Amino acid sequence: MARPIRFRTTRRRRMGMRSLWWLVLLLALAAMLYINGGRLGPPERLDEVTYRFGLCGQRGGSACVIDGDTVAIGQRRVRLTGFDAPEMDGACNAESAQARLARTALHAWLAQGPFTWTGGTDPPRDRYGRELRAASRGDETLAEHMIGAGLAEGNGWGEGREWCD
Repeated sequence: MARPIRFRTTRRRRMGMRSLWWLVLLLALAAMLYINGGRLGPPERLDEVTYRFGLCGQRGGSACVIDGDTVAIGQRRVRLTGFDAPEMDGACNAESAQARLARTALHAWLAQGPFTWTGGTDPPRDRYGRELRAASRGDETLAEHMIGAGLAEGNGWGEGREWCD
Protein backbone atom coordinates (compact mmCIF):
# COMPACT_ATOMS: atom_id res chain seq x y z
CA MET A 1 0.00 0.00 0.00
CA ALA A 2 1.31 3.43 -0.91
CA ARG A 3 1.97 5.97 1.74
CA PRO A 4 -0.10 9.14 1.63
CA ILE A 5 1.66 12.33 0.55
CA ARG A 6 2.82 14.39 3.48
CA PHE A 7 2.78 18.16 3.30
CA ARG A 8 5.58 18.69 5.82
CA THR A 9 3.44 20.57 8.31
CA THR A 10 6.01 20.06 11.08
CA ARG A 11 8.65 21.92 9.07
CA ARG A 12 6.24 24.81 8.48
CA ARG A 13 5.32 24.83 12.14
CA ARG A 14 9.01 24.92 13.13
CA MET A 15 9.70 27.76 10.70
CA GLY A 16 6.69 29.65 12.04
CA MET A 17 7.94 29.22 15.62
CA ARG A 18 11.44 30.31 14.61
CA SER A 19 10.01 33.45 13.00
CA LEU A 20 7.98 34.13 16.12
CA TRP A 21 11.11 33.85 18.30
CA TRP A 22 12.98 36.30 16.05
CA LEU A 23 10.07 38.73 16.29
CA VAL A 24 10.03 38.45 20.11
CA LEU A 25 13.81 38.98 20.21
CA LEU A 26 13.58 42.08 17.99
CA LEU A 27 10.76 43.53 20.09
CA ALA A 28 12.76 42.94 23.29
CA LEU A 29 15.80 44.68 21.77
CA ALA A 30 13.67 47.63 20.64
CA ALA A 31 12.16 47.91 24.13
CA MET A 32 15.64 47.86 25.71
CA LEU A 33 16.85 50.60 23.38
CA TYR A 34 13.78 52.70 24.15
CA ILE A 35 14.20 52.30 27.91
CA ASN A 36 17.95 53.09 27.79
CA GLY A 37 17.43 56.18 25.64
CA GLY A 38 18.95 54.60 22.53
CA ARG A 39 22.10 53.35 24.28
CA LEU A 40 23.14 49.72 24.16
CA GLY A 41 24.51 48.25 27.35
CA PRO A 42 23.75 49.06 30.96
CA PRO A 43 22.29 52.45 31.88
CA GLU A 44 24.81 55.15 32.72
CA ARG A 45 25.79 55.37 36.37
CA LEU A 46 24.42 58.36 38.26
CA ASP A 47 26.22 59.71 41.33
CA GLU A 48 24.45 61.79 43.96
CA VAL A 49 26.01 65.20 44.60
CA THR A 50 25.46 66.85 47.98
CA TYR A 51 27.99 69.71 47.92
CA ARG A 52 26.87 73.17 48.99
CA PHE A 53 27.84 75.45 46.12
CA GLY A 54 28.72 79.10 46.58
CA LEU A 55 29.78 81.61 43.94
CA CYS A 56 33.48 81.49 43.10
CA GLY A 57 35.34 84.52 44.40
CA GLN A 58 33.19 84.79 47.52
CA ARG A 59 33.85 83.28 50.92
CA GLY A 60 32.56 79.79 51.33
CA GLY A 61 33.32 76.14 50.88
CA SER A 62 35.39 74.35 48.31
CA ALA A 63 32.53 73.98 45.81
CA CYS A 64 31.52 77.02 43.78
CA VAL A 65 29.86 78.15 40.56
CA ILE A 66 32.29 79.66 38.05
CA ASP A 67 29.78 80.62 35.35
CA GLY A 68 26.47 79.43 33.91
CA ASP A 69 27.74 75.99 32.91
CA THR A 70 30.90 75.32 34.96
CA VAL A 71 31.50 74.55 38.64
CA ALA A 72 34.63 74.02 40.70
CA ILE A 73 35.08 71.49 43.48
CA GLY A 74 38.47 72.07 45.04
CA GLN A 75 40.96 71.80 42.17
CA ARG A 76 38.47 69.96 39.93
CA ARG A 77 36.62 71.84 37.19
CA VAL A 78 33.33 70.36 35.97
CA ARG A 79 31.66 71.43 32.72
CA LEU A 80 27.94 70.70 32.96
CA THR A 81 26.79 69.31 29.63
CA GLY A 82 23.67 69.47 27.50
CA PHE A 83 23.61 73.26 27.27
CA ASP A 84 25.86 76.23 26.61
CA ALA A 85 25.57 79.38 28.70
CA PRO A 86 26.87 82.82 27.65
CA GLU A 87 30.43 83.74 28.62
CA MET A 88 31.20 85.98 31.61
CA ASP A 89 33.73 87.92 29.53
CA GLY A 90 31.32 88.06 26.61
CA ALA A 91 31.65 89.85 23.30
CA CYS A 92 29.32 92.61 24.53
CA ASN A 93 27.68 93.94 27.69
CA ALA A 94 24.43 92.09 26.89
CA GLU A 95 26.23 88.73 26.81
CA SER A 96 28.04 89.48 30.08
CA ALA A 97 24.72 90.44 31.71
CA GLN A 98 23.10 87.20 30.47
CA ALA A 99 26.11 85.27 31.76
CA ARG A 100 25.65 86.74 35.25
CA LEU A 101 21.96 85.78 35.16
CA ALA A 102 22.88 82.25 34.03
CA ARG A 103 25.45 81.93 36.83
CA THR A 104 22.85 83.07 39.39
CA ALA A 105 20.27 80.62 37.98
CA LEU A 106 22.77 77.74 38.09
CA HIS A 107 23.67 78.64 41.68
CA ALA A 108 19.96 78.69 42.63
CA TRP A 109 19.34 75.30 40.96
CA LEU A 110 22.31 73.73 42.74
CA ALA A 111 21.18 75.23 46.08
CA GLN A 112 17.84 73.39 45.89
CA GLY A 113 19.50 70.30 47.30
CA PRO A 114 21.05 67.02 46.20
CA PHE A 115 21.09 66.10 42.52
CA THR A 116 22.69 63.43 40.38
CA TRP A 117 25.22 63.60 37.61
CA THR A 118 26.79 61.22 35.12
CA GLY A 119 30.42 60.28 34.71
CA GLY A 120 31.29 57.96 37.58
CA THR A 121 34.84 58.01 38.96
CA ASP A 122 36.55 58.56 35.61
CA PRO A 123 34.39 61.00 33.61
CA PRO A 124 35.22 62.11 30.08
CA ARG A 125 37.04 65.42 29.77
CA ASP A 126 36.96 68.32 27.34
CA ARG A 127 39.96 69.89 25.62
CA TYR A 128 40.53 72.13 28.67
CA GLY A 129 40.72 69.15 31.05
CA ARG A 130 37.33 69.81 32.66
CA GLU A 131 35.20 66.84 33.69
CA LEU A 132 32.08 66.51 31.53
CA ARG A 133 28.92 65.66 33.47
CA ALA A 134 25.17 65.90 32.84
CA ALA A 135 23.19 66.90 35.95
CA SER A 136 19.57 66.18 36.80
CA ARG A 137 17.15 66.27 39.69
CA GLY A 138 14.17 63.96 39.46
CA ASP A 139 12.85 63.88 35.90
CA GLU A 140 14.26 67.29 34.89
CA THR A 141 17.77 67.75 33.58
CA LEU A 142 19.75 70.87 34.37
CA ALA A 143 20.04 71.47 30.62
CA GLU A 144 16.24 71.52 30.24
CA HIS A 145 15.97 73.95 33.14
CA MET A 146 18.59 76.39 31.83
CA ILE A 147 17.38 76.27 28.22
CA GLY A 148 13.75 76.59 29.32
CA ALA A 149 14.64 79.69 31.34
CA GLY A 150 16.22 81.24 28.22
CA LEU A 151 19.62 81.42 29.92
CA ALA A 152 21.39 78.91 27.69
CA GLU A 153 21.24 77.27 24.31
CA GLY A 154 21.21 73.58 23.53
CA ASN A 155 24.27 71.71 22.37
CA GLY A 156 24.01 70.70 18.76
CA TRP A 157 25.17 71.32 15.26
CA GLY A 158 24.74 74.68 13.64
CA GLU A 159 25.10 78.27 14.59
CA GLY A 160 25.40 79.28 18.22
CA ARG A 161 23.05 81.78 19.78
CA GLU A 162 23.98 85.40 19.28
CA TRP A 163 23.74 86.95 22.75
CA CYS A 164 24.66 90.43 21.51
CA ASP A 165 21.53 91.04 19.36
